[in-house]
Amino acid sequence: MALKYANSVLVNRSMEEAKELQFKLIDEMTKVFRNNSFFEIGDVGLHPDYHRPKTTAAAEKVLSNVFDSEDCALVRGSGSGAIRIALSMVAEPGDSIFVHEAPMYMTTKETFRMMGLKQETVNFNDLDDVKNALEAKQNIRVFYIQHARQQPTDTYDLEETISLVKQIRPEVIIVVDDNYCAMKMKGIGVEYGAHLSTFSGFKVLGPEGIGIILGTGEIIEKIHQTNYSGGGQVQGHEAHELLRAMTMAPVMLAIQNEQVGQLCDSLNNGGFSFVKEAYITNSQSKNVIVELSEPIALQVIERAPSFGAATYPVGAESKYEILPMIYRVSGSFLESQPDLREYGLRINPMKASAETIIRILERSVKEILR
Repeated sequence: MALKYANSVLVNRSMEEAKELQFKLIDEMTKVFRNNSFFEIGDVGLHPDYHRPKTTAAAEKVLSNVFDSEDCALVRGSGSGAIRIALSMVAEPGDSIFVHEAPMYMTTKETFRMMGLKQETVNFNDLDDVKNALEAKQNIRVFYIQHARQQPTDTYDLEETISLVKQIRPEVIIVVDDNYCAMKMKGIGVEYGAHLSTFSGFKVLGPEGIGIILGTGEIIEKIHQTNYSGGGQVQGHEAHELLRAMTMAPVMLAIQNEQVGQLCDSLNNGGFSFVKEAYITNSQSKNVIVELSEPIALQVIERAPSFGAATYPVGAESKYEILPMIYRVSGSFLESQPDLREYGLRINPMKASAETIIRILERSVKEILR
């Protein structure tokens, strides 16, 4: 296996750990949904006891317990909406926020623009740089960190970074974008001490449009208070569907992780002349980046659908994404390595085997070279 970016790869849950998370989720459901109430799909509207659907409040209670968080809010707008709402609770227009010195995810960049937030870039890969920035910029009170990698060379450790921020500036609010990492990695931001974790329910097999915010009770209560609109609620049946979907996510994601490793090994050691190098990254979701020997990446992407591959995402690991995805390298990665546009492929097995992906690649390249 190529070791080019070995240090940048995040550690996924093992199959046993994935099963433990599934069992923990269901155990917490049994504590909240009693007397067969789980068979009631859910209510709608502003229940007078919760100012949101009571089933939504129950689902939030389950999730806060699963992730060892004080509270949880389900919001509209998927992961991007969750980030936007979280930042709006802890920052004012014109504020500066500590961010990583790397290309920012596009919708997050748009949130910063919409809110008039300023980026104070720091190299998170260098803890001395983080320490110096925290000490020098005493006026900045929010630290924003993306759990998944923003560029191939990222090596920062989420838990270690959060710990340093809390040690140097305990008053700084830490917001973590846990998209593509929740239910996969061994922990998420709030489990490591962050004030807020945000991620999309769509990326853990849930319905479209639901964002999940976990965090301190004070901030989450503020979210509930400001979201006092019937049409702005995640309705009870949607929250119920989210919980049902999430029970399936940990083990399925662990299987996917297993196939990512097998695919990378096979491409590097299988004697494929069209492969220069393959390596695993967490460029958004965990996947295999394939650097081709020839600049034929766009042609491979063009031909792969005829052999059954998907070549564009729905939610990059949504419930609709079963077929393997052979796609362009992410925009933030292309910003840092433009040559990957012609030479690079991003491959996510989704629910497929490594063998299926290799078959599709071989047939696609054979047609191109013919």
